[in-house]
Amino acid sequence: MGMKGKVALGAVVGIVVIGAVSANGGGDGDGGSGDKGSSASAQRQSGGEKDTGKAEDAGKKAAFAGDGDFEVGADVKPGTYRTTGNTDSMCYWERAKDASGEMDSLLANDNVSGTSYVTVKATDKIFKSSGCNDWEAVDPKAKGNPAATMAGDGGMFAVGTDIAPGTYKSTGNTDDMCYWERAKDAEHSLDSIIANDNVSGTAVVTISASDGYFKTTGCKDWQKTG
Repeated sequence: MGMKGKVALGAVVGIVVIGAVSANGGGDGDGGSGDKGSSASAQRQSGGEKDTGKAEDAGKKAAFAGDGDFEVGADVKPGTYRTTGNTDSMCYWERAKDASGEMDSLLANDNVSGTSYVTVKATDKIFKSSGCNDWEAVDPKAKGNPAATMAGDGGMFAVGTDIAPGTYKSTGNTDDMCYWERAKDAEHSLDSIIANDNVSGTAVVTISASDGYFKTTGCKDWQKTG
């Protein structure tokens, strides 16, 4: 399997933006795992099989395909989008300020297992997606039937729509492979992060009703405890 690495500007697995840790300690893109306080890369992955077992939501229509480069405004309208049912971090997406393909053009990116939400801004120029299931437009203010449990490798959950606010626990995590993140929006910038951590053993986090999203990767399943 070949890999092309890019420094990510979204939230980094391996960087804890809490307390005395500087936000300038490294990039903030979600990679696989890493040492706390060191930079990490979300890697574009090629090869492997794309998961085609995505459960289609009733009444939902794909806004655009999960593979391709899309011009914002012409191919993709600004807004919030979701892809679901992705496996093994084979889904890679990227927001870019131009089509040069250079590092300086990168605004945010991620490798995804499960679900990802991304807000494409009107000032973005290119949205890239590789190995992902199709993207659908979502209303970030929509309300659903929020659950009290979530898969530990489920990706991103919209607070108040996918999951209920409250205190959650995940037990049995090993080797700091469990990463969680509370985010205020789906732009995946450093400023989006409210709090995050890499955890061994038991993880406990309180998700506020004012949070926009909760991200979890490499963790054991979460159960609401309060």
